[in-house]
Amino acid sequence: MSICVLGITGLQLYWNYQNYQVVVANFRKDADIALDKAVDEEIKLRRKQIVLIFKGWLADSTIMKITCDTANREHQTAFTLKDAVPYYPNEKADQRTVSISNFKEKLGKITPKAKQVIINHFAMIVQDDLRDGTTFYYTQGIGHRLEKVFENSRLNIINLEALFEKELQKKNISQAFKLITKEHVKVAGFTTHKVNAALRRPYKKEMVWAKLETPNQYYFREMKWLIISSFLLIGITLFCFYYTIKTLFNQYKLVAIKNQFISNMTHEINTPLSSIQVTTEALQQFNFDEETKAKYLDIILYQTKKLNGLSEEILENAKLETLAFKRDQEVDIVQLLATLIQDLKLEERVILNYQSNLVNAILKGNKSHLSRSIANVLENAFKYNTAHSPTIDIELQETNKGFKITISDNGPGIANEFKDKIFDQFYRIPTGNVHDIKGYGLGLSYVKKIISQHHGSIRVSDNQPRGTIFSINLPKL
Repeated sequence: MSICVLGITGLQLYWNYQNYQVVVANFRKDADIALDKAVDEEIKLRRKQIVLIFKGWLADSTIMKITCDTANREHQTAFTLKDAVPYYPNEKADQRTVSISNFKEKLGKITPKAKQVIINHFAMIVQDDLRDGTTFYYTQGIGHRLEKVFENSRLNIINLEALFEKELQKKNISQAFKLITKEHVKVAGFTTHKVNAALRRPYKKEMVWAKLETPNQYYFREMKWLIISSFLLIGITLFCFYYTIKTLFNQYKLVAIKNQFISNMTHEINTPLSSIQVTTEALQQFNFDEETKAKYLDIILYQTKKLNGLSEEILENAKLETLAFKRDQEVDIVQLLATLIQDLKLEERVILNYQSNLVNAILKGNKSHLSRSIANVLENAFKYNTAHSPTIDIELQETNKGFKITISDNGPGIANEFKDKIFDQFYRIPTGNVHDIKGYGLGLSYVKKIISQHHGSIRVSDNQPRGTIFSINLPKL
């Protein structure tokens, strides 16, 4: 069983560790991919802005003059782009003539529609050039303008932050981050790989990377319920193992207690049976006079009564396990104690001190069971008392909720380690294999059951300088 529990616990921990490794690896991978995509999108935005600027230049007649004609060998429409102002003052304005293969219309001069076609055509070419990280001088004027804008284009951190956050959310990563562009900055914690955000990459470098919280924090935040459930399962497994082991130990203790009970019971039964057997055999073998016969018969009767009392007490304890008893009698505790003192002949056997200023103490209960339970405590008080002058103090007093009976003795006392066990069924304080005092571990168990069913309580404590105090609390009517 121990191996199974350790195996289950080990598998859970190993599974958690493997899951942690996978989650952390995926976190790193997802963060890197998110940054790559965010940078690509940010670069696309800058390219689109440059293309829009470029289209604006072509549409502006003060910057670029666009004309067309069909004066060529194929008689197809040819478009001419010419700088409105020469880039170099001492030279002519630069120009370039091109034709568009899919433009079939033949025009002698430029129209707004045709102008838009040529602008869109060049815009697509420029977009492809920018993707390759290059610029082309279609004319000197437009080429220099494009080169200048291209060179001055820098990473837009604000746009990149928004794009990166969006990409992280797609990966189910929601946490604070910081974008870093300066190489000399030292950052503690988890960082993504570095990505080149330059338009002219790979020819130029403009590196950017991101700092996020550690994967450990992400793992514990995202997988907290899985971790909690896993450790809860481990806890339940360990608790079940503990409970099983505890149950086995309790069963072992119960078997030991029952064995002790059987041993004590065997001794208690064998003693009167042996006495009865010896006495009966003597009556059969010898011819005694009437007086001797009467004595022997008295011995047999006495031992028989002991056996009957023993069997009756065992049966009463068995009944309490399954059957309740009526508690509808009015019981006077003052009278009950007086009767017990007289019946047990306590004043003849011990030094008895009885204190009570109550005339009567009426409560609702079962007189027979209450009498037997209190008698059991009183019998123990003098039966186990080894003092030279055995003394028993009985005190009856009224409390706010009922009555309290205190029975004190000057015997050997009860060790603290046994005080919680003496009310267990079959339990007797260990004395080795010595049976100098009769008993079988049912008395105080019976007392506890009777007092509890009367909604009362019984407690044991030390008497100073020596001895034991049993305090019984019983509720009123």
